[in-house]
Amino acid sequence: MITDNLQEVKNRIEEAALKSGRAPESVRLVAVTKTVPVEKIRQAKEAGAVIFGENRVQEALEKIDRLGNDGIHWHFIGHLQKNKVKHVVGRFDLIHSVDSVDLARMIHTKSVEQGRVTPVLIQVNISGEASKSGVAPEALEALLQAASELKGIRVEGLMTIPPFDPDPEKSRSFFSALRQLRDKIAKSGIEGISLDELSMGMSHDFTVAIEEGATLVRVGTAIFGERISAK
Repeated sequence: MITDNLQEVKNRIEEAALKSGRAPESVRLVAVTKTVPVEKIRQAKEAGAVIFGENRVQEALEKIDRLGNDGIHWHFIGHLQKNKVKHVVGRFDLIHSVDSVDLARMIHTKSVEQGRVTPVLIQVNISGEASKSGVAPEALEALLQAASELKGIRVEGLMTIPPFDPDPEKSRSFFSALRQLRDKIAKSGIEGISLDELSMGMSHDFTVAIEEGATLVRVGTAIFGERISAK
């Protein structure tokens, strides 16, 4: 089932990319493995998945310890608490969810201690929902300016999570808004900042996200089935 599901998702990514005049390889799939057991992750890897996204630090580290990094890229996509930074730096290839200057500085400090540069995305609360993490759109440029001075991190783009709606078209305006915000700020040319990546779109709306410019789509349910509630 996982093999078939994964191929179906890849086919839909290709179709959406071509529909929007983009090369399919410009979109990367992040297979979201929150609560997914190691055996199923291994099956997905064998079926061709390369990037795996985790939301919870402890759960993720246990999986990384068991599965390693050979042929696998691990992305941290959940809300990152400051007291967990020391466990995340050096273990993940990309952090999608930096949402404050303080968090960026903590990742920078821990990265410098390890002699590394950590790639990150800035999470933007494009919808303004109180329940969502992310920097407010009007505060994004200031955060990016501050991040540009931190040599232990490298900002590679933006991430957002729109309000959930079963109709994927209801997500389009939020994806478009993030792309437009990215394009506007990119014109200011903040030194040391890349905004090439847009992480947006999940199982129910990733094709719409691709049409609006997503370069990373975070898909779990469409690959692994309905999530099992964690204890």
